[in-house]
Amino acid sequence: MNTSRYTSFRPGEEWLDTEGRPIQAHGGSVIEVDGTFYWYGENKELTTPGSGIWHWGVRCYSSTDLYNWKDEGVIIPPDEDDPTSPLSPQRGMDRPHIVYNRFTGKYVCWIKVMSGSVQLSTTLVADSILGPYDFARRDFRPLGMYAGDFDLVVDPHDGKGYYIFERVHTELIVADLTDDYTDVTGYYSTHLHHGRPPFTREAPSHFRRGGREYLVTSGTTGYYPNASEVASAATIHGPWEVVGDPHPDDASRTSYRTQVSSVLKVPGRDLYIALGDRWLPDYTADGAEAHTLFDEYFARIEAGEPDLGMRELTVPDTSRARYVWLPILFEDDGRVLIDWRDEWRLEDVP
Repeated sequence: MNTSRYTSFRPGEEWLDTEGRPIQAHGGSVIEVDGTFYWYGENKELTTPGSGIWHWGVRCYSSTDLYNWKDEGVIIPPDEDDPTSPLSPQRGMDRPHIVYNRFTGKYVCWIKVMSGSVQLSTTLVADSILGPYDFARRDFRPLGMYAGDFDLVVDPHDGKGYYIFERVHTELIVADLTDDYTDVTGYYSTHLHHGRPPFTREAPSHFRRGGREYLVTSGTTGYYPNASEVASAATIHGPWEVVGDPHPDDASRTSYRTQVSSVLKVPGRDLYIALGDRWLPDYTADGAEAHTLFDEYFARIEAGEPDLGMRELTVPDTSRARYVWLPILFEDDGRVLIDWRDEWRLEDVP
């Protein structure tokens, strides 16, 4: 038993659960249920180079203070027996997002599943945040599109749900969810057309503040970190206006070597926390290197060389990935800043 207790956030340092084991909730999010926070994400404990294992299910942790996390186990286990299952450890299951549907009383989880350049979606439902989860829809293409990184949004007023996703290597899509949140209705809007990677925006992380909608996004450079971007809109279907780089003090242009996966609003506070992954904890180069790698990659594609997939650019040991949680600051001129701090506490932010 780990008897020490955290009293602060230490971005980029190893974060242990209450049993003293490294937390495995990558590409994750936090949901609050009846006064308890649940942090869930990709379990990468077995994802080491050469293992052939992309994930070992979705793991979840609980906390009442956001610093100390109890392991609640694997709430969506891997399917070891069926290599075609969306939950097969060999398939690229990424970025689970869970929302509660107050009309059905169900928790709804979306995942994306990668197979080379093909990216499909799967939805699951449960009666409890901790599961068990059952499939609702498997391996489908929302709106007939390949859907990459995404976020789920529920309007707190009317309960309407939205699915914000990267149309792979193209643009961001905001799509209305069906009433049960397990599919899309067909109504959607398109945004942030930045061309091909590394400029295409991915990893959309939504939050709402002061009657406005916000999205934090990253460029598309595989596991290599790049410069984030923030956009804002009056309504979720936009139009979305880019309000700048949230890390203007980061000379490396790598978002402090972090990719934001979601944004948490602390209940009862005007406090928002960007939850990020440092996928390559030992990587220290600047963002220009990642852009160069992708320019070379697309030059090979245009020359007719085989498309081996974006993953050829790096084979990281994601079992060692770290977490970077930082407060979001709002400037009078409309800029949104994610403020680097070596160590910080909730009470440090007004």
